[in-house]
Amino acid sequence: MAFDEKMLNGMGVFTTIVDTGTFAAAAEALDMSPPGVSRSISRLERRLGIRLFDRTTRSVTLTDEGRRFHHQVMPLLAALEEASTSASLGGKAVRGRLRVNVDPLFSSILLGPRLDSFLTEHPELELDLVTRDRLGDMVADGFDLAIRFGEPRLGSLVARTLFETRIVTVASPTYLKRQGFPTTPQDLQHHACIQFRDPETGKPFDWLFHQGQTVVKVPTRGQLTVNDVRTMHEVCLSGYGIAQIMAFGSESLLAHGQLVELFPDWPDERFTLHALYPSRIHPSAKTRRFLEFIQSLSEASQERSFGGN
Repeated sequence: MAFDEKMLNGMGVFTTIVDTGTFAAAAEALDMSPPGVSRSISRLERRLGIRLFDRTTRSVTLTDEGRRFHHQVMPLLAALEEASTSASLGGKAVRGRLRVNVDPLFSSILLGPRLDSFLTEHPELELDLVTRDRLGDMVADGFDLAIRFGEPRLGSLVARTLFETRIVTVASPTYLKRQGFPTTPQDLQHHACIQFRDPETGKPFDWLFHQGQTVVKVPTRGQLTVNDVRTMHEVCLSGYGIAQIMAFGSESLLAHGQLVELFPDWPDERFTLHALYPSRIHPSAKTRRFLEFIQSLSEASQERSFGGN
């Protein structure tokens, strides 16, 4: 199918409606009249031979065909924007909107405090930073890049490893004074253990212990399951129970004795931070530059032994 100017304009109107949620909001964002937006979508639907939206007086939702089209058109429009920028500015411009899905812990501890310098360096960049506990459908949700902990999914995403952090099993001195110090991982079966829910599966993570090539899985019990790292830290600090946490973000708590590592002789379980982006298109200049920035933060964190032992 050949693309003409009207069709490309219609695709731009379509993505704006998806981003803003309504025809009226898209009209305001594009400085068009609402009837003009409606006509543009009608022309695009006729050209494609599909219905893109289910429209009522109160809501606008994507049809299944519209959702598939959005999944396909976002990389295309991003590539067109990048090609235009490269042609006019030699491929070096860091400008436009960059939408990034970020792990909340990484965002609050390492990324947020250092964003000022990056944004000051690139004044034409509009960074849309969304912190989520799960990846979701990265392309359909309109993300250019994701920064996530855990094993990357198999599929169409490119995964770049940024750093690894140890998983440590900890308790507060208050808890240990009240309930005693477990001497082996198997002793945890007799303690209150705070469970952490895997955001991708919805199930609590297994409690695993690594020592070289030896891996032990220990069944644990506990009344509480959480899906927020900060909450898990606070509950553990309060003396309720034992938790498995990332060394990243917990250095001060361990260094000052607020939390005690229980099994330092089982030091080899790791959790990895990855940068993820779609493999179907070449990363844009803005994506590449943000990746370089994230990589520099990750390397600095490694030098400070956030993930080492």
